[in-house]
Amino acid sequence: MGQLLDNINNPQDLKDLDRSKLHQVADEVRQLLVESVSQCGGHLAANLGVVELTLALHYVFSTPVDKIIWDVGHQSYVHKILTGRRGAMHSLRQYGGMSGFPKGEESPHDAFNTGHSSTSISAALGLALARDLKQEDNSVIAVIGDGALTGGMAFEALNHAGHEGRDMIVVLNDNEMSISRNVGALSGYLNRLRTDPSYSRTKEEIEGALNRIPGIGPNLARAAGRFKGMVKYLMVPGLIFEELGFTYIGPVNGHNLDELITVLTNTRRMKGPVLVHAITQKGRGYEPARKNPDLFHGVGPFDIHTGQPVKKAVKTYTEVFGESLEKLAREDKRIVAITAAMAAGTGLNKFARQFPERFFDVGICEQHAVTMAAGMAREGLRPVIAIYSTFLQRAYDQIVHDVALQKLPVVFAVDRAGLVGDDGPTHHGVFDLSYLRSVPHMTVMAPSDENELADMLYTSFNIDGPVAIRYPRGAGEGVPVSDQRTRLEIGQGISIKEGEDLGIIAVGRGVSIACDVANLLEQEGISVSLINARFVKPLDIGMICRLALRNHRLVTIEDNTLPGGFGSAIVETLQDHGINVDVLRIGIPDEFVDHGKVDLLFEYLNMNPASILEAVVSRWPELVHKKRGWGLLNIGKS
Repeated sequence: MGQLLDNINNPQDLKDLDRSKLHQVADEVRQLLVESVSQCGGHLAANLGVVELTLALHYVFSTPVDKIIWDVGHQSYVHKILTGRRGAMHSLRQYGGMSGFPKGEESPHDAFNTGHSSTSISAALGLALARDLKQEDNSVIAVIGDGALTGGMAFEALNHAGHEGRDMIVVLNDNEMSISRNVGALSGYLNRLRTDPSYSRTKEEIEGALNRIPGIGPNLARAAGRFKGMVKYLMVPGLIFEELGFTYIGPVNGHNLDELITVLTNTRRMKGPVLVHAITQKGRGYEPARKNPDLFHGVGPFDIHTGQPVKKAVKTYTEVFGESLEKLAREDKRIVAITAAMAAGTGLNKFARQFPERFFDVGICEQHAVTMAAGMAREGLRPVIAIYSTFLQRAYDQIVHDVALQKLPVVFAVDRAGLVGDDGPTHHGVFDLSYLRSVPHMTVMAPSDENELADMLYTSFNIDGPVAIRYPRGAGEGVPVSDQRTRLEIGQGISIKEGEDLGIIAVGRGVSIACDVANLLEQEGISVSLINARFVKPLDIGMICRLALRNHRLVTIEDNTLPGGFGSAIVETLQDHGINVDVLRIGIPDEFVDHGKVDLLFEYLNMNPASILEAVVSRWPELVHKKRGWGLLNIGKS
């Protein structure tokens, strides 16, 4: 790593450098980004695109006094490197290591925790209002991408911020456009003119002088104002922001450090809300990421020389979903697919190419996506919304009000359900079972393997009402997907094994864990019954009640938060039917879970097979006596 970056441990070290050396720092930062993400995985393309922009922000502003809010925050790696966390890049997104998103608990330079898009302007306005109420003096900057700007919340915030008129800066990081002719001499001149404090002063002086001319002065001033408005409509590309109450600056070259520093320095002195439009290039400086920015948006470990990811042989649930939906769509022309700016992430790329007229990417607008799907379903189509569990939370009202209330046949393909690992608490999809099973008319399924996912998707098109199929991130169980589809009986679980001492009821990814637990228990002489529930709503009440009456001890296993989840549904069902048995619920506790590999997180949460075995023995020690030689009681004893 280069000598300059080794000596930058905080933003002040950056400010102490001569501006001419910032270009070398940018090169060294890019090298560190590529090396770190190739080992740990992460969001590479967006971070490579904001290197100069981040350097300029920290060169002009002074965090943590000044506040920088990163929308989504997946592009904050450069910010982390410059704010004392360079040495932790090797631990990026690893258990116990540095988060892949801004996190105030990690550094005071992270002004606001983010992870979902379109929130930065709202947060920045909140910080600006608090600053003014406390009579403090600092800058507040929101950095938002053009993708995040498609979210309705961003425009709600722009509208309110323009109305409030507070001093704040929004930096629009536009990385979908090439740097075209409007980033040139004329644009640079206009930007310098508009950001130069002397411009406002001169304009006010001229207007004042015109108004003092007897008779014609006021009329001339009004005419000049109208002319100014005409010129603005003709020449200012950011008119929509001007109409919302922002002073628009741009476009500026987001890779020209001198231009960025000059514009931001002048912008810092301006009053009221200002929007700086910076044009950047995703993946800049690393050719594989520049050519394939979608693939390198969020990437696992990869070969730094070729850019090729380290692939696993087993298909992911996402891939199985995409392939299955494509096959079904060939037979049923009513099927349409909808996603919210995540075509690749949800496995719909092939569907989009095969059926472009039936594929709809709405941008980062989950609420709109759900209600649009409701409209399609109302007219006889069979819409499938592929969306991450954590992002579906943003459309809960639309699920209830626009889909379920009308009992419309919309299929929610809930990807990344359960613990997602490296992206951490903002992305863990651990609440969907709780918030979906409470919605009337909703059918909720969770596959235990790839073949079951394909069958559930097939079944969903035979259900007259809303359906949610939730499945985890990453590789499946390695089960081959049959060419023949089976229509599942709604609300019917399947028995995997029968025993007398203990009953285990699991769903989704919990079934695989339950199988391992059952094997461990049987090695200790404990006879186990095991059910794959498949459905969270409706439950297989008959099978559950028979199991409870036969075994009297039940364990539920789910990859969802315990409050209101699958285990809670089992307990409620037993109570409603007057069956009093002892139930041990295994799942995500009532807390936010940090980032790290899923296996490590399961171990931390005592959800791995060995920990569940220990919990069972602790709950029912009398079961151990069935094992000749005392079995588990001797574990750890000499």
